[in-house]
Amino acid sequence: MAEHPPAEADDRLVRLDDGDMHVVQNGSPDAPAVLLIHGFAASTPWWDPVVPRLADAYRVIRVDLLGHGRSSSPPGGYDIPAQARRVGAALDRLGVNRVTAIGHSTGGAIVTALAERRPDLVAALALIGIGPDVEARIPQGLASRLLLAPLTGRLVWLLKTQATVRKAASSAFSRPITIPDVLVEGTMGMTYRAVAGTGRAVMDYLGERSLPARLTAIGLPVLVIFGAEDHRWRSSSVTAYRDVARVEVLPGIGHTPMMEDPQTTGTLLLDFVAEAAR
Repeated sequence: MAEHPPAEADDRLVRLDDGDMHVVQNGSPDAPAVLLIHGFAASTPWWDPVVPRLADAYRVIRVDLLGHGRSSSPPGGYDIPAQARRVGAALDRLGVNRVTAIGHSTGGAIVTALAERRPDLVAALALIGIGPDVEARIPQGLASRLLLAPLTGRLVWLLKTQATVRKAASSAFSRPITIPDVLVEGTMGMTYRAVAGTGRAVMDYLGERSLPARLTAIGLPVLVIFGAEDHRWRSSSVTAYRDVARVEVLPGIGHTPMMEDPQTTGTLLLDFVAEAAR
């Protein structure tokens, strides 16, 4: 698992009307664009293991969502459509006219919302490790439930330590691993309003309409990658995508395929992006 960002990254803050968005770019600026959006309480380094392969052929653009990583953390705006709007605005500022959008977990909902909002911008979608609807969510431990509860959440977040963050992050993987410090530091730096707002947003979005229904209406090429041992979303729920997407289930892999099996995940993404561009 990569500890450090891929070499030759263009690392910048993009100024938006409602706060800065942290953007990292790799690869040739003249190549077709691929957008990578991380999940809840994550940040751009979560994509590090797959970026070098993608950047050989594409302009790879990663963003820190509102309230995550080095992006601004204002009082509000953490709902999924608002996050998608900001991503679209950042791509406009970067001069991107067409992109294949890839999202992990909550990022999968955001790239879907981006395609709904900006059909002119999104050419194809890849969703990694996100269930099709609210019923697919696997209930998490007591600490996670208390974190998003209105009365207890702020106290739970105030009392967090690197050890508790590491323990919470461990459910993103199918086997015990050493979680890089950069990932823990990214989560530790979040405000509670960003954690609570983003954590509730994805369930609100899925509760309004399932992802397969949204993808059907969008009508774009879609790839869904799921770990068979995902501890956050029921892997059996992936069947709901089969009528609207190419579905790949990775045996022995958990919630974060791009970190647990970057070679297979990178190959699947490269093949999909190339096929979508034809």
